[in-house]
Amino acid sequence: MQERLQKILSARGIASRRAAEEYITAGRVAVNGAAAQLGDKADPERDVITVDGRPLPRAGAYTYIMLHKPAGYISSCADERGRKTVLTLVADCGKRVWPVGRLDQYSEGLLLLTDDGDFTNRLTHPRHEVEKEYHVTVRGDIARALPVLRSEMTLDEVRLRPARVRVLEEGDQDGLLSITIHEGKNRQVRRICAAAGLKVLRLVRVREGSLPLGALPRGKWRALTAEEVARLKGMDAL
Repeated sequence: MQERLQKILSARGIASRRAAEEYITAGRVAVNGAAAQLGDKADPERDVITVDGRPLPRAGAYTYIMLHKPAGYISSCADERGRKTVLTLVADCGKRVWPVGRLDQYSEGLLLLTDDGDFTNRLTHPRHEVEKEYHVTVRGDIARALPVLRSEMTLDEVRLRPARVRVLEEGDQDGLLSITIHEGKNRQVRRICAAAGLKVLRLVRVREGSLPLGALPRGKWRALTAEEVARLKGMDAL
């Protein structure tokens, strides 16, 4: 069945429909060897559709999972010390997947897993600057810490972009902050909080790129929709 090209590209997780239209206009999409035009239709089961010369992936060719990681699990495929890994929580997905980036053992929240190497690179390579938002329960002088958290810092000899920080709740001793970063250095949020004189009591990743954690229960996973994958690949919702 013929469909508009931008719909096909979105359904295969190539890009959002808006980004797919830009791909077509830029001449990056071809059908049966001929450059596509905006408004063209094709049958993905019969026609050869390429983007930048590469054929579209088969429908369902890759697996994309969002997990609500609990504390106590390692974000890796194996651990030489025998600690629990996040793969035990998604063992019933039926595919060999790996974590996209990391959450440290004591952190919680949104963790993506996939078997798509290009998708992994898209979300983890520094040049793409994918936003990651955390809700962080802290103890310490928040008013004094805020200017430090919002300033440029250097970790591992890499200059970081200033974090975007909002105070969600503030008590006599503890508070809840929203901290949004781009780089994803090892234990970055914990380290910048420590540099600002704050002790992290709990850390939960609530958003990556355009994808929110939502109401997914702790310890559970779900497959991403094709539109969610397309938005993450297109990065046009950041």
